[in-house]
Amino acid sequence: MSGVSGGPTEVDRVSQDRALPDERATPAWRVVAGQECRDLWWGVRGPLLLLGLAMLLSVITYLAGSNQALNFLEQRETVNLTLQVAVAVGVLLTLAVSADALSGERERGTMEVLLTTPVSRRDLVLGKLVAAMSLWFAAYVVAVPYLWALARGVRVLLLALLLGLLVGTVLAVGLAGLGLLVSAGSTSNKVSVSSSLFLLLALFAPTQLPSGLPQGWFGDLLDRVNPVSAGLHYVSLVLVDGRPWAADLTYLSAPVVVAVLSVGASVLTAPRLVRLVPGRDR
Repeated sequence: MSGVSGGPTEVDRVSQDRALPDERATPAWRVVAGQECRDLWWGVRGPLLLLGLAMLLSVITYLAGSNQALNFLEQRETVNLTLQVAVAVGVLLTLAVSADALSGERERGTMEVLLTTPVSRRDLVLGKLVAAMSLWFAAYVVAVPYLWALARGVRVLLLALLLGLLVGTVLAVGLAGLGLLVSAGSTSNKVSVSSSLFLLLALFAPTQLPSGLPQGWFGDLLDRVNPVSAGLHYVSLVLVDGRPWAADLTYLSAPVVVAVLSVGASVLTAPRLVRLVPGRDR
């Protein structure tokens, strides 16, 4: 686990936690997820990451609120910008945690403890995935008051919240699964985290181009196959352009496909992924 120090007392505690599924008939993945969440939220890592997100959203909200020239359309666009920032950063935090899930255990010398506990490797992967997702939902809750402050007067708060929850959750699941796959195959924790962040940057960069992607069928194809740009484009179409939810659901195809494939691959291949050394049992 991420908080294991490797000492005898800590190892005993982890082993006892892993034995809970047999003693209490609790699903093993829930025990793993609970321990991972305690490591994440009882330490400084989770709260510190959320503090950084809150500071970023505070700056955006202050700048938007201090602009008295905002008209109706511009206010919708400000809500859209804030929502997209919250989704992007929340997904980034989820990816960073999942990228540390397996490579971090190896680097801290705690993977051997995990492999000797009475929990299947699929349960270990699923529990770590659930714990990483807890960071996304916490980031979503942090963003709610900022969206409420910016959406006053334009009646888009409920719409923004529903869009953020839907698109953000799908993106977070997909990238958390990718993060686990990268973490499993990386030789070090530094390689895993840096590779995952580079992947997110490559996916997110096209959404920030001044003129957007190239026009025409090729640009539209690039927009639709990139899960991050497709998801954020869908948010803009519904929130800013006022299009019906069902009119552009094809933009959610890539995020859903990535979520299903990455999580499915990480869980189904867990016996080969959770190793002391990438690709080998020892």
